[in-house]
Amino acid sequence: MRPKKTRVLKFDASIFLLGLIVALLGGGIFVTIGALRADPIEGALTRDRVINALFVFEGKGKPLGTYVFMYYPGTKRAAVFDIPGEVGLILQKINRVDRIDTVYDPQRVSTFENEIERLLDIDISFTFVLDTVNLGKAVDIIEGVEIFIPSPVELYNEDTPVLFPFGVTRLDGDKARLYVTYELPEENHEVVTFRRQRFFLGFIKRLGEQNEVLKNPLVAQTYQSLFKTGTNQRVRTRLFDEYAGIDIERVNIQSVGGNIREVSGKTLLIPYYDGTLIKDIVRQTLTGLTRLSEGSFVERVFTVEVLNGTATVGLAGRTAELLQGFGYEVISIGNADRSDYESTVIIDRSGNENMVRTFGDIIKCKNFRFEQPAENSELEMNLQNLEYRSDFILIIGNDFKGRYVDER
Repeated sequence: MRPKKTRVLKFDASIFLLGLIVALLGGGIFVTIGALRADPIEGALTRDRVINALFVFEGKGKPLGTYVFMYYPGTKRAAVFDIPGEVGLILQKINRVDRIDTVYDPQRVSTFENEIERLLDIDISFTFVLDTVNLGKAVDIIEGVEIFIPSPVELYNEDTPVLFPFGVTRLDGDKARLYVTYELPEENHEVVTFRRQRFFLGFIKRLGEQNEVLKNPLVAQTYQSLFKTGTNQRVRTRLFDEYAGIDIERVNIQSVGGNIREVSGKTLLIPYYDGTLIKDIVRQTLTGLTRLSEGSFVERVFTVEVLNGTATVGLAGRTAELLQGFGYEVISIGNADRSDYESTVIIDRSGNENMVRTFGDIIKCKNFRFEQPAENSELEMNLQNLEYRSDFILIIGNDFKGRYVDER
């Protein structure tokens, strides 16, 4: 009987040890998952993914500027998408087409955030809202935001005069509030939008420069109280730590483009191609942020000449708008040497085959012609003749259907 009893005891001990190991492993996994959830920045770094943060400058209960800041820790690169309040969508909450800022609620920004996620087809990890009063306080704590003002502004009215000198200026809190809210009578909306975009980039740059100051416990607590955010102080500091390593001068900021339409008495910006274009632009932007590459090709802006090789009037201009949305600089548009090109062709003069194929993917064009990059002597001669040699020439053929090349 004793041998049997001994075997039973050994069997029970093995089960106990196995159970202990499983419990320890399970506990370790649980702790790891809990830690990642507790610190979403570390979770993002661990998972090696792009971190998307939503920043809203709020005035009178509505967004003055809405920016999705996309940052990839692996390359320290970032991009920004400006979401105009007049973007028109079928909004889920109210089940009708309306301006995206219709669903903005200063006390509950999540609905607005969800609509932006649907528009761009991304997940937003962090949201920060600053109303104009707290924006001024935030700017004072970081000791101002530096802005280049291309021409002096002098506007006198019954309220507060708007006075900004020409050149590089550091705005204090009061000036910053004025800068993002004023509009001159003769200004068009694009100028106002551009000004707010420049201020946003200057603000992010200054956060990075002053992040060590913001880590002071007393300063950090005060600064945290200025934001409407679901992000705690430690996570915000960690995120701004990451932003400190970004070269803001290289950050590309893009706006959602579309057609202006009147719907139920409201002026709406309906995204191009039912919203598929902006999603494509975002996907390519994310690919660019995460691409590890030697040299500077992924850091530079590629230039394009767009030539219409068809009889369709205005096709080159509309295609240029499409390419600009993807971050390319269109230096000229015009007509090709003839108007009966059957096939669209891309002429590459950059010498970088990967980049030209990426360019071709935008319109699903696989018809390439490769020219040798300009020699230094030729480049100098072109500069002397005030000519600029573009990286790509796009000649539009009859197989181009406004968005893609017909592959049949």
